[in-house]
Amino acid sequence: MKTKAQIERQLKKKTNSMLVDTIILAKKSKAWQGVASVLSYPRRKRIEKNIGEISEQSKVGEIVIIPGKVLSMGEIDKKIKISALYFSEKAKEKLNKAGCETITILEEIKKNPDAKGIKILK
Repeated sequence: MKTKAQIERQLKKKTNSMLVDTIILAKKSKAWQGVASVLSYPRRKRIEKNIGEISEQSKVGEIVIIPGKVLSMGEIDKKIKISALYFSEKAKEKLNKAGCETITILEEIKKNPDAKGIKILK
C-alpha cells in the first residue's frame, strides 16, 4: 500500500474532479486508504470488473467496493450493494434489474467512514 505522500504526489496529476474528491476523502481514513492507493494509480492500471466476476467473488448482502469500473458482461443473481468509481450503462441496468444497489465510492465513504462490512475486489 502507498503512503499518504505517494498518494498526494500522484493526486497532483489527476484532472477528473470526482476522482480527486474521492481520493482526498479516502486517504483521510485509515480504513479507506487502500482504496485511495488503488485509485491513485495511472488510468491504464485501473481495475475493471465484469458483473459475472463480481457475482462469483461476493456473497448475498455484502457491500462490494470496485476501485475502478463495473462492466456488463455476465449475470448476477445475488442482491448486493456495489460501490464503484464508474458503472457502464448496461451494467447499471443489469444490476438494478437484479435488485442490487449501485452507488459511487464517494457516496459510500460519506455513508460509511469507518468502512464497516466492506469487501474490496481488486
